Amino acid sequence: MLRPKRKVIITCAVTGAIHTPSMSPYIPITPDEIAQAAIEAANAGAAIVHLHARDPINGKPTQDPKWFKEFAPKIKAQSDVVINFTTGGAPTMTVEERLQPALQLKPEVASLNMGSMNFGLYPMLSRFKNFKHDWEEPYLAGSDDRVFKNTFKDIQYILESCSANQTRFEIECYDIGHLYTAAHFLERGIVKAPLFIQSVFGILGGIGSHYEHVAQMKQTADRLFGDDYIWSVLGAGRQQIPIATMSTLMGGNVRVGLEDSLWDAPGKFATSNAVQVNKIRTIIEALSLEVATPAEAREILQLKGGNNVGF
Repeated sequence: MLRPKRKVIITCAVTGAIHTPSMSPYIPITPDEIAQAAIEAANAGAAIVHLHARDPINGKPTQDPKWFKEFAPKIKAQSDVVINFTTGGAPTMTVEERLQPALQLKPEVASLNMGSMNFGLYPMLSRFKNFKHDWEEPYLAGSDDRVFKNTFKDIQYILESCSANQTRFEIECYDIGHLYTAAHFLERGIVKAPLFIQSVFGILGGIGSHYEHVAQMKQTADRLFGDDYIWSVLGAGRQQIPIATMSTLMGGNVRVGLEDSLWDAPGKFATSNAVQVNKIRTIIEALSLEVATPAEAREILQLKGGNNVGF
């Protein structure tokens, strides 16, 4: 008898706080653009879409729930994809501000960073020179003296605030120590298994994108969580597809999208999120594996279901 093929969950991070509107003409900015990009990514094979919001006038990252309320119902109406809101927002925001979309709209999944860290975006200034909006260049330049604050108190506050909503978390780990922080909250019963661990590679201030680091992350998570977690990875920039491929080979899941990388090939912008989803889907299927549907992702991650959200 043939064994059933392993299902690989693709998360697509549609638009985030790292890249500014001037960096690529393909970054979705308005609620309609974000909704359309998410639907296209889902149609290409993403089981989960990870969503930030932007001010539609100037493209600045915002955690104002009114913008999430603009695009989330449109995505839900046209797709069964799992919707995942950020609680990271941007390093310039307060924890209370970052929490509001997940707290008020009660998505199936929300992201949560497992530690305070330097979050260096300023090297991008060497590659991008012309900016459309006044906030963009100072936002990048100021990251050389900016800490992305996620204390133990902050993390516990977000976890406990959303617990009644039965929102599960995409637990973002930018370094080995973040895995130990996740284990700390699991041991205290503040977060419940199975944990959805998203290992992040290649952000300045976090762990690098060497393959040895990917293996170390997986080995550490296996030791800490055993069968009580689901592993996924994202590689920043040009490492997106190589790191995702490595995760697939190691039994993990993947995250792609324009939040994490603007590129389709060296010097060539990805024209949509769906382009990146299609690329990693081709690799997954070439490895004789299958892409998980939203329903399968809900079962694997033990989610509450798309009918139990607040939008």
